[in-house]
Amino acid sequence: MQQTLNELYSGYSKGNLKRNDFEGLIYRYLVYNQEKTCISHWKCDEYEDFLSWFYPRLRMAVDTYAEKGSSFEAFMAKYLLISSREYHVRTTTKSVIEYSAWSARVPEMYVYEEPTVYIHKEAKDAILNLVIDKKGRKNSRRILALILKCYYYISDDFAEKIAPIIGITAMELKEKLSLIRELRQEKDDKIYYMRERIYCQFYRCIIYEKRLSIIRENTMSYGKLKIRLEKARKRLDKMRERMTGIRTEATNRQIADVIGITKGTVDASLSRLKSKWETMASKAELN
Repeated sequence: MQQTLNELYSGYSKGNLKRNDFEGLIYRYLVYNQEKTCISHWKCDEYEDFLSWFYPRLRMAVDTYAEKGSSFEAFMAKYLLISSREYHVRTTTKSVIEYSAWSARVPEMYVYEEPTVYIHKEAKDAILNLVIDKKGRKNSRRILALILKCYYYISDDFAEKIAPIIGITAMELKEKLSLIRELRQEKDDKIYYMRERIYCQFYRCIIYEKRLSIIRENTMSYGKLKIRLEKARKRLDKMRERMTGIRTEATNRQIADVIGITKGTVDASLSRLKSKWETMASKAELN
């Protein structure tokens, strides 16, 4: 016949059981007597997961118990109830975080997936028109300055496709892009970490919203979480606002250093390109 928890504790307190044996017998009792616990309504697999999580706490339970007022069995029932509530909160929070992360990530995976980079014939013709100056001469330096200006959005694949159009090798273009990125490394790191913080704050808001949806309204917990959500949303808006103010393009001085020309030449080249692009755009609208 299996011993009760009170009988096990009596044997332990008298020195008939070693500490490890006593804890092992308690665990064994809990495994085979779920119907006698306060969480008898839990599913078997959920109960087993809980006991695995609870086992390291047995030592603390034994050390906490004092032979005053209640029996060891009554103490363990209360201790088990409190631990089961904590376990439930932990598992619920974890499930909410996982659900929120995936619910935000899945649309991003399907909708915002980057398309394959390629150049339309119309885009190729537009680039060629920008390269040709008023006298009909090919001025690759202008479009090169523009590419270096927008280095942040230029992929290696795109660089390989556009290099022949502006009259340089893909290797030369990649080297210049690498140089401009070295000059901009500190600023790019700042942008990267800022975006990571925005992503984290975004997921934090989603988690708060999901947790809020499973908490009963008009409770203290609901009110506190709602305030935290409002503050998190305000902070996210401020972070996004700050992000829009961070420049991702290279400075004209940096472009000049990479190409090996004066800053004034870069200023003039980009200004002419802008004017020519506006002229081409207005003509396209008329057609």
